[in-house]
Amino acid sequence: MWHQIKEIYTYREMLKNMVAKELRARYKGSMLGFLWTFLNPLFLLIVYSIAFSYVMRVQVDNFPMFLFVALLPWNFLINSVIQGASSIVQNGALVKKIYFPREVLPLSVVIANLINYLLSLLILIPALLIFKINLTLAIFAFPVVLLAETLFVISLTLLVAIANVYFRDLEHIVGVLMTAWFFLSPIFYPIEFVPQEVRSFFYINPITPIMEAYRDVFFYGEWPQWDILAYLIVAFVILLLISLAAFNHFQKAVAEEI
Repeated sequence: MWHQIKEIYTYREMLKNMVAKELRARYKGSMLGFLWTFLNPLFLLIVYSIAFSYVMRVQVDNFPMFLFVALLPWNFLINSVIQGASSIVQNGALVKKIYFPREVLPLSVVIANLINYLLSLLILIPALLIFKINLTLAIFAFPVVLLAETLFVISLTLLVAIANVYFRDLEHIVGVLMTAWFFLSPIFYPIEFVPQEVRSFFYINPITPIMEAYRDVFFYGEWPQWDILAYLIVAFVILLLISLAAFNHFQKAVAEEI
Protein backbone atom coordinates (compact mmCIF):
# COMPACT_ATOMS: atom_id res chain seq x y z
CA MET A 1 0.00 0.00 0.00
CA TRP A 2 2.75 2.44 0.94
CA HIS A 3 4.66 1.43 -2.20
CA GLN A 4 1.56 2.31 -4.22
CA ILE A 5 1.26 5.74 -2.59
CA LYS A 6 5.01 6.34 -2.98
CA GLU A 7 4.81 5.45 -6.67
CA ILE A 8 1.98 7.95 -7.21
CA TYR A 9 4.14 10.59 -5.51
CA THR A 10 7.08 9.66 -7.78
CA TYR A 11 4.86 10.38 -10.79
CA ARG A 12 3.63 13.67 -9.33
CA GLU A 13 4.86 15.65 -12.35
CA MET A 14 2.78 13.50 -14.62
CA LEU A 15 -0.18 13.97 -12.29
CA LYS A 16 0.37 17.72 -12.40
CA ASN A 17 0.46 17.69 -16.21
CA MET A 18 -2.69 15.55 -16.39
CA VAL A 19 -4.51 17.99 -14.10
CA ALA A 20 -3.43 20.90 -16.32
CA LYS A 21 -4.64 18.95 -19.36
CA GLU A 22 -8.02 18.34 -17.71
CA LEU A 23 -8.43 22.02 -16.92
CA ARG A 24 -7.40 23.13 -20.42
CA ALA A 25 -9.60 20.57 -22.19
CA ARG A 26 -12.68 21.58 -20.21
CA TYR A 27 -13.06 24.92 -21.99
CA LYS A 28 -10.99 24.27 -25.08
CA GLY A 29 -12.29 26.18 -28.07
CA SER A 30 -14.57 28.46 -26.07
CA MET A 31 -14.12 32.23 -26.38
CA LEU A 32 -14.11 32.90 -22.64
CA GLY A 33 -12.00 29.87 -21.77
CA PHE A 34 -11.06 29.62 -18.09
CA LEU A 35 -13.48 32.42 -17.18
CA TRP A 36 -16.26 29.83 -17.35
CA THR A 37 -14.91 28.46 -14.07
CA PHE A 38 -16.35 31.62 -12.46
CA LEU A 39 -19.24 32.24 -14.83
CA ASN A 40 -20.86 28.82 -14.41
CA PRO A 41 -21.48 29.15 -10.65
CA LEU A 42 -22.43 32.81 -11.11
CA PHE A 43 -25.10 31.96 -13.69
CA LEU A 44 -26.36 29.13 -11.47
CA LEU A 45 -26.71 31.54 -8.58
CA ILE A 46 -28.64 34.06 -10.70
CA VAL A 47 -31.02 31.38 -12.01
CA TYR A 48 -31.65 29.95 -8.53
CA SER A 49 -32.18 33.40 -7.06
CA ILE A 50 -34.85 34.23 -9.63
CA ALA A 51 -36.50 30.79 -9.68
CA PHE A 52 -36.73 30.21 -5.95
CA SER A 53 -37.18 33.76 -4.70
CA TYR A 54 -39.75 35.05 -7.18
CA VAL A 55 -41.29 31.99 -8.87
CA MET A 56 -41.42 28.97 -6.54
CA ARG A 57 -41.12 30.94 -3.29
CA VAL A 58 -39.68 28.07 -1.24
CA GLN A 59 -40.31 28.57 2.48
CA VAL A 60 -36.65 28.60 3.50
CA ASP A 61 -34.88 31.85 4.34
CA ASN A 62 -32.28 32.78 1.73
CA PHE A 63 -33.05 29.57 -0.16
CA PRO A 64 -30.81 30.40 -3.18
CA MET A 65 -27.78 30.52 -0.87
CA PHE A 66 -29.03 27.56 1.16
CA LEU A 67 -28.99 25.54 -2.07
CA PHE A 68 -25.84 27.09 -3.54
CA VAL A 69 -23.71 26.27 -0.48
CA ALA A 70 -24.49 22.56 -0.88
CA LEU A 71 -24.72 22.41 -4.67
CA LEU A 72 -21.11 23.47 -5.29
CA PRO A 73 -19.53 20.62 -3.27
CA TRP A 74 -22.11 18.23 -4.74
CA ASN A 75 -20.95 19.26 -8.23
CA PHE A 76 -17.38 18.52 -7.13
CA LEU A 77 -18.46 14.99 -6.20
CA ILE A 78 -20.70 14.20 -9.17
CA ASN A 79 -18.34 15.64 -11.80
CA SER A 80 -15.39 13.76 -10.34
CA VAL A 81 -17.21 10.43 -10.26
CA ILE A 82 -18.83 10.72 -13.71
CA GLN A 83 -15.71 12.01 -15.46
CA GLY A 84 -13.48 9.66 -13.48
CA ALA A 85 -15.53 6.65 -14.57
CA SER A 86 -14.24 6.99 -18.13
CA SER A 87 -10.78 8.35 -17.30
CA ILE A 88 -8.89 5.09 -17.82
CA VAL A 89 -10.84 3.92 -20.88
CA GLN A 90 -10.52 7.30 -22.62
CA ASN A 91 -6.76 7.24 -22.08
CA GLY A 92 -6.46 3.67 -23.34
CA ALA A 93 -3.78 4.54 -25.90
CA LEU A 94 -1.60 6.07 -23.19
CA VAL A 95 -2.18 3.11 -20.87
CA LYS A 96 -1.02 0.67 -23.57
CA LYS A 97 1.98 2.74 -24.60
CA ILE A 98 3.86 3.50 -21.37
CA TYR A 99 3.92 2.39 -17.76
CA PHE A 100 2.72 4.71 -15.03
CA PRO A 101 0.52 4.22 -11.96
CA ARG A 102 -2.98 4.11 -13.43
CA GLU A 103 -4.30 5.89 -10.34
CA VAL A 104 -2.93 9.09 -11.87
CA LEU A 105 -5.82 9.20 -14.36
CA PRO A 106 -8.80 9.27 -11.96
CA LEU A 107 -6.81 11.33 -9.45
CA SER A 108 -6.17 14.01 -12.08
CA VAL A 109 -9.94 14.28 -12.64
CA VAL A 110 -10.60 14.66 -8.91
CA ILE A 111 -7.90 17.31 -8.45
CA ALA A 112 -9.12 19.29 -11.49
CA ASN A 113 -12.66 19.33 -10.09
CA LEU A 114 -11.33 20.22 -6.64
CA ILE A 115 -9.55 23.23 -8.13
CA ASN A 116 -12.77 24.27 -9.87
CA TYR A 117 -14.65 24.01 -6.59
CA LEU A 118 -12.09 26.10 -4.73
CA LEU A 119 -12.24 28.74 -7.45
CA SER A 120 -16.04 28.80 -7.20
CA LEU A 121 -15.60 30.06 -3.62
CA LEU A 122 -14.65 33.37 -5.22
CA ILE A 123 -18.30 33.56 -6.27
CA LEU A 124 -19.80 31.91 -3.18
CA ILE A 125 -18.23 34.10 -0.48
CA PRO A 126 -19.11 37.48 -2.04
CA ALA A 127 -22.62 36.12 -2.73
CA LEU A 128 -23.04 35.21 0.94
CA LEU A 129 -22.11 38.75 1.91
CA ILE A 130 -24.47 40.25 -0.69
CA PHE A 131 -27.32 38.10 0.68
CA LYS A 132 -26.41 39.40 4.17
CA ILE A 133 -25.32 36.03 5.54
CA ASN A 134 -22.69 36.64 8.17
CA LEU A 135 -19.48 34.68 7.91
CA THR A 136 -18.13 33.70 11.32
CA LEU A 137 -14.98 32.06 12.63
CA ALA A 138 -16.64 28.75 11.79
CA ILE A 139 -15.38 29.25 8.24
CA PHE A 140 -11.98 28.04 9.47
CA ALA A 141 -13.53 24.56 9.77
CA PHE A 142 -13.99 24.50 5.99
CA PRO A 143 -10.65 22.74 5.24
CA VAL A 144 -11.62 19.87 7.57
CA VAL A 145 -15.01 19.44 5.88
CA LEU A 146 -13.34 19.62 2.46
CA LEU A 147 -10.77 17.02 3.54
CA ALA A 148 -13.55 14.61 4.53
CA GLU A 149 -15.36 15.06 1.21
CA THR A 150 -12.17 14.81 -0.85
CA LEU A 151 -11.21 11.50 0.77
CA PHE A 152 -14.68 10.21 -0.07
CA VAL A 153 -14.58 11.52 -3.65
CA ILE A 154 -11.15 10.01 -4.35
CA SER A 155 -12.28 6.63 -3.02
CA LEU A 156 -15.45 6.55 -5.13
CA THR A 157 -13.68 7.77 -8.26
CA LEU A 158 -10.94 5.13 -7.99
CA LEU A 159 -13.50 2.34 -7.58
CA VAL A 160 -15.72 3.53 -10.43
CA ALA A 161 -12.75 4.13 -12.77
CA ILE A 162 -11.31 0.62 -12.38
CA ALA A 163 -14.74 -1.05 -12.42
CA ASN A 164 -15.64 0.68 -15.70
CA VAL A 165 -12.68 -0.98 -17.42
CA TYR A 166 -14.27 -4.40 -16.87
CA PHE A 167 -17.94 -3.36 -17.03
CA ARG A 168 -18.35 -0.59 -19.62
CA ASP A 169 -22.06 -0.11 -18.96
CA LEU A 170 -21.14 1.31 -15.57
CA GLU A 171 -20.22 4.61 -17.22
CA HIS A 172 -23.88 5.06 -18.19
CA ILE A 173 -25.35 3.61 -15.00
CA VAL A 174 -23.36 6.01 -12.82
CA GLY A 175 -25.22 9.04 -14.20
CA VAL A 176 -28.58 7.53 -13.28
CA LEU A 177 -27.37 6.52 -9.82
CA MET A 178 -25.97 9.98 -9.15
CA THR A 179 -29.30 11.58 -10.08
CA ALA A 180 -31.12 9.29 -7.64
CA TRP A 181 -28.49 10.00 -4.99
CA PHE A 182 -28.99 13.73 -5.47
CA PHE A 183 -32.70 13.58 -4.67
CA LEU A 184 -32.10 11.24 -1.72
CA SER A 185 -29.65 13.71 -0.19
CA PRO A 186 -30.51 16.96 1.68
CA ILE A 187 -29.23 19.29 -1.03
CA PHE A 188 -32.43 20.78 -2.44
CA TYR A 189 -34.13 20.62 0.94
CA PRO A 190 -33.16 20.75 4.64
CA ILE A 191 -33.04 17.46 6.53
CA GLU A 192 -35.87 18.78 8.72
CA PHE A 193 -38.23 18.40 5.73
CA VAL A 194 -37.68 14.64 5.75
CA PRO A 195 -40.38 12.75 7.74
CA GLN A 196 -39.12 11.72 11.16
CA GLU A 197 -39.87 8.04 10.59
CA VAL A 198 -37.44 7.79 7.62
CA ARG A 199 -34.93 10.45 8.63
CA SER A 200 -32.58 7.89 10.19
CA PHE A 201 -32.18 6.27 6.75
CA PHE A 202 -31.02 9.59 5.32
CA TYR A 203 -28.23 9.71 7.89
CA ILE A 204 -26.91 6.40 6.53
CA ASN A 205 -26.18 8.40 3.40
CA PRO A 206 -22.55 9.61 3.86
CA ILE A 207 -23.19 12.79 1.91
CA THR A 208 -25.83 13.96 4.42
CA PRO A 209 -23.43 14.91 7.27
CA ILE A 210 -21.02 16.43 4.75
CA MET A 211 -23.67 18.74 3.30
CA GLU A 212 -24.89 19.67 6.76
CA ALA A 213 -21.31 20.52 7.74
CA TYR A 214 -20.91 22.80 4.71
CA ARG A 215 -24.14 24.58 5.60
CA ASP A 216 -23.07 24.93 9.23
CA VAL A 217 -19.82 26.58 8.14
CA PHE A 218 -21.09 28.86 5.36
CA PHE A 219 -24.83 29.33 5.84
CA TYR A 220 -25.55 29.12 9.57
CA GLY A 221 -22.16 30.39 10.78
CA GLU A 222 -21.84 27.52 13.24
CA TRP A 223 -19.05 25.07 13.93
CA PRO A 224 -19.73 21.64 12.42
CA GLN A 225 -20.21 18.62 14.66
CA TRP A 226 -16.60 17.65 15.24
CA ASP A 227 -17.35 14.14 16.50
CA ILE A 228 -19.27 13.27 13.33
CA LEU A 229 -16.54 14.79 11.15
CA ALA A 230 -13.90 12.77 12.99
CA TYR A 231 -15.86 9.55 12.45
CA LEU A 232 -16.32 10.43 8.78
CA ILE A 233 -12.62 11.09 8.21
CA VAL A 234 -11.62 7.81 9.85
CA ALA A 235 -14.25 5.92 7.82
CA PHE A 236 -13.20 7.61 4.57
CA VAL A 237 -9.51 6.90 5.20
CA ILE A 238 -10.39 3.22 5.60
CA LEU A 239 -12.51 3.40 2.43
CA LEU A 240 -9.60 5.04 0.59
CA LEU A 241 -7.23 2.26 1.63
CA ILE A 242 -9.74 -0.33 0.44
CA SER A 243 -10.15 1.55 -2.84
CA LEU A 244 -6.39 1.71 -3.39
CA ALA A 245 -6.06 -2.01 -2.66
CA ALA A 246 -8.91 -2.89 -5.04
CA PHE A 247 -7.51 -0.61 -7.73
CA ASN A 248 -4.04 -2.11 -7.35
CA HIS A 249 -5.44 -5.65 -7.64
CA PHE A 250 -7.48 -5.05 -10.79
CA GLN A 251 -5.19 -2.62 -12.61
CA LYS A 252 -2.74 -5.40 -13.53
CA ALA A 253 -4.88 -6.49 -16.49
CA VAL A 254 -6.11 -3.03 -17.48
CA ALA A 255 -4.06 -2.78 -20.70
CA GLU A 256 -5.41 -6.13 -21.92
CA GLU A 257 -9.01 -5.24 -21.06
CA ILE A 258 -8.85 -1.90 -22.85
